[in-house]
Amino acid sequence: MNPDNTKPRNDNEPFCRTSIERPFMRNLLFCLLILSGPVLLAQSTNIPLNEDYYHRIDRYETKLGQVVPEIFTSVKPYKRSAVVAMMDSLEGKGVFESAADKFNLEYFRNDSWEWSRAASSDSRKPFLKSLYRKKSDLAYVDNPDFDLHVSPVLYVGAGKDSRLGNPVYYNTRGVELRGMIDKKIGFYTYFSDNQARLPAYVTDYSNGYGYFFVPHQGFWKDFKNGGVDFFEARAYIDFNISKHIWFQLGHDRMNIGNGFRSLIWSDFAPPSQYLRFNLKIWKINYLFQLNRMTASATATASGSSTSKRYPDKFVAFHHASINIGKKFNLGLFESVVFSPQDSLNGGTFELNYLNPVIFYRAIEQQNGSADNVLLGMDWKWIAAKRLSFYGQFVLDEFVLKEMTSGKGWWANKFSVQGGMKYIDVAGIRNLDLQLELNLVRPYTYSHKDLFTNYSGYMQPIAHPMGANFYEGVAIVRYQPVPRLNLTWKSFVIKTGRDNPSGVAPLLDWGQDINKSYHLRQQDYGNKIAQGNVNTIVSSDLLASYMLRHNFFVDLHQTFRNSKSDDAFFNNNTSLTTVGLRWNFAGRTYDF
Repeated sequence: MNPDNTKPRNDNEPFCRTSIERPFMRNLLFCLLILSGPVLLAQSTNIPLNEDYYHRIDRYETKLGQVVPEIFTSVKPYKRSAVVAMMDSLEGKGVFESAADKFNLEYFRNDSWEWSRAASSDSRKPFLKSLYRKKSDLAYVDNPDFDLHVSPVLYVGAGKDSRLGNPVYYNTRGVELRGMIDKKIGFYTYFSDNQARLPAYVTDYSNGYGYFFVPHQGFWKDFKNGGVDFFEARAYIDFNISKHIWFQLGHDRMNIGNGFRSLIWSDFAPPSQYLRFNLKIWKINYLFQLNRMTASATATASGSSTSKRYPDKFVAFHHASINIGKKFNLGLFESVVFSPQDSLNGGTFELNYLNPVIFYRAIEQQNGSADNVLLGMDWKWIAAKRLSFYGQFVLDEFVLKEMTSGKGWWANKFSVQGGMKYIDVAGIRNLDLQLELNLVRPYTYSHKDLFTNYSGYMQPIAHPMGANFYEGVAIVRYQPVPRLNLTWKSFVIKTGRDNPSGVAPLLDWGQDINKSYHLRQQDYGNKIAQGNVNTIVSSDLLASYMLRHNFFVDLHQTFRNSKSDDAFFNNNTSLTTVGLRWNFAGRTYDF
């Protein structure tokens, strides 16, 4: 926290600091790997984050009408072994009644067949006798010492954007591997080479911040007449330290929450390096994670790089979740953003932030810190069979007397989410409805500079719109036949923009979290959607048909209307695309 660390500390100002050299960090991680080796147990890799995939998992908990012990749904990604165990436990309980639900059950088992050993995972007609002997894997090795799964990754698509003279396109080729060694060490790796020409509103989104980036990605380069070229890599190694504790070291994403959006931690920002410990015992799940992210990477429009390493920032995060009774789950979280490269931290790394059970707020106060602490909660209530409610609350900074005064103090920074899921609407099988509301106060997630704000590679860690907005979301998902999924997604956002880059004067009304809060327009009188009002209405329809396991044909239609007195944000878009996806989640630009 610390809304203004240039002034002496007083009771009206929250605060946040950091001591260990990077070589020490590497030695510490190495020692953890060595010491944990003798007690390792059979280990499972994660199911990659995928909005449609995870909805199909979560719907069966809501359909059952009570929380399941195998998975804490607010902490994503899920373990493959946990998903198979969940599906096995639900079989025979009335949740797999329709043909589509039975298909989904077999799909989950086939996709992680090493944990289900389902006979249906065998292909009827392997390709060239040795390839695709299992429905989900191009090739595999299955023996007591070594387990390996190899799958190709492909995404090719093209379409028409009403605002562009040239067609948009996507071209992704890659490979995905996962497996286990001695049934003790799990591993996963994914890499792909990508070229794309993005829709106009996607380039508007990043250019509106005064620098161009490719959403969800890190470094990029120009490619042929307005396209972009980037390489994506994700990987981790995975250990079970005990029956109830597992450990991961890798480079990937995560998501916290049960909603379409996450105001705590989403998978919007690029993958980052992390060290993760997770305890799951009784009715409790406890997650501790340390991420190393890129603080600043202001590549030019040509994608040029610098000869120096981009500066680092770190996020220490812990989240405790408990099932209360059979229908309610409550989660509490705290995170601190800091950087040894921040001059105010003296080039040191605060060792206390590696403590997985300490209260970060107390540490940053004790140290007179320049760091940024956020805390809050998430919850889920399964009110009845097929109906659940969920929400999140994030507290960035506040002073009680300023909060109750009603004067709109700039540092009353918080965000709130509320939502519901209704499964098999009106008794129509496989028709699901989700409604969600989000609001984020101005300047939430921002801080004194890029070293301590809530972003990675200058992209929001939480909601893609940053701060200073209201949002309403409606999603309808329908699976009328086993292989066809229809998704209609619509959202309305009202936000307050700053002036676009290059337009004087350069204002900060609290939407761009990468701006220092020292640039704020005013201390009092702040309200949500202040500044240049921009209303975005988006409606999106996706029809996706699975030709074979994890091989999809997609038809996609988007209508997006953006209204603002600022001409830069005043435009309409009609976007139509068709594509083929193979072992790929697809890219969504929901902003």
